Amino acid sequence: MTATIALVDDDRNILTSVSIALQAEGFVTRVYSDGETALKALIDNPPDIAILDIKMPRMDGLELLRRLREKSMLPVIFLTSKDDELDEALGLAMGADDYIAKPFSQRLLIARIRAILRRTEVAQGGAGDGEATPETSLVRGRLAMDTARHRVTWNGDTVTLTVTEFLILETLAQRPGIVKTRNQLMDAAYHDDIYVDDRTIDSHIKRVRRKFRQVDADFDAIETLYGAGYRFSEE
Repeated sequence: MTATIALVDDDRNILTSVSIALQAEGFVTRVYSDGETALKALIDNPPDIAILDIKMPRMDGLELLRRLREKSMLPVIFLTSKDDELDEALGLAMGADDYIAKPFSQRLLIARIRAILRRTEVAQGGAGDGEATPETSLVRGRLAMDTARHRVTWNGDTVTLTVTEFLILETLAQRPGIVKTRNQLMDAAYHDDIYVDDRTIDSHIKRVRRKFRQVDADFDAIETLYGAGYRFSEE
């Protein structure tokens, strides 16, 4: 069934260009130029995913997400500026599923949308009791990953990762002690021949470590092998 994507951004150029790109991929799009108008529509007639710009007049993306989460668990991707790490962290804590920094590749956005749609489909068709099954669980020492729902805990504490961060960590944790090159991690996290440079993977690893250290200041399970890549050390 064709997925419906809602786009909320006060930049009409972005609305138009992204909508055209999504429609070319077979998606149905709905566009909204402000948060207030979008909120009612997202609740009354929810799409499959909403893509929200953070910086908008009248009602910004964070406020829109906060009010949306009072009534809906609709998957959300944030569009952020490159330096808005605080907004990114707050958005993820409030329940956003992923974020993409502007300026962004439309192919990357489409890949993230497809990843979230796959995750949502698996979660909705999962075990009837809502718990992870052995086939969808990955446990490595204090790390537990529900691979169907993209949920992560460390020592029982929840760690909120984006889709991209989850895929990188999953690739490392599947084979503890084995070094994964940056190219291998890029292949795992990005699809459809999307090009990203080495620094992008390094940035993701840095963010993953930072998030784990918020629940465990001594977290050191992701090791850097200079000139080679990264590996996960099972404790």
